[in-house]
Amino acid sequence: MTTGDAQIERAVEMIAGARRVGVLSGAGVSAESRIPTFRDAMEGLWRSFDPQELATPEAFARDPERVTRWYDFRRRKCLDAQPNPGHLALADLEEVMRDRGGWVTVLTQNVDGLHQRAGSRDVVELHGSIMTWRCCESGRRFRDLPAQFEEYPPKSPEGALLRPDVVWFGEALPETALERAYEVAATCEVFLTVGTSSVVYPAAGFTQMAREHGASTIEINPDETPASEVVDLSIRGRSGEVLPLIVAGVRKALE
Repeated sequence: MTTGDAQIERAVEMIAGARRVGVLSGAGVSAESRIPTFRDAMEGLWRSFDPQELATPEAFARDPERVTRWYDFRRRKCLDAQPNPGHLALADLEEVMRDRGGWVTVLTQNVDGLHQRAGSRDVVELHGSIMTWRCCESGRRFRDLPAQFEEYPPKSPEGALLRPDVVWFGEALPETALERAYEVAATCEVFLTVGTSSVVYPAAGFTQMAREHGASTIEINPDETPASEVVDLSIRGRSGEVLPLIVAGVRKALE
């Protein structure tokens, strides 16, 4: 048995013995669906821009047309993407745990909606969703959006500006999402961190919180991160390759 096989087997044992599983997913998961990471999205006409100069309330107030054109460009990239095997495996794991009377909750830092499109039903969007835009005056949210906006910035039916329903630099994470994340970290039996650099807080602290509440912790990432020395098990690999092996093993273990 190779080291990789041993790690997969250990992860299977951890998860098969649990009913409550928390998952933190990061940009690496979406990158496997060919969705550019935040900085990699600066391509074509956007190559000369710093993304941090476009992802702030101040930038939107200064030039709403430019900001919404960039976000619509990114939104259409997400629409063209498809869930990858990692997304599908997490949706499958949720089904497995539901059949046992348990749960899998995905806490995602991604804004692309691919977890939901893969079939995951319990998803907490920590940074919001680029697939939802909201009215700057009423706060009303819109998900039934055209494939491409006809004007920039787009407007609500009432004529107010729409903005992407994502968390910009300088803005707080949604309170309800944070509360749910803390609840998951405090009550899960196994906590997975997948495809994330584990350097952005507060999300980077969820793994430690889960450990402090007695959960087994697993990291799946191609590269070493600050979490690698903290978790019970760190698996080097892509989520789309590792997660299907783990979930298949869990299904077999529970037959």
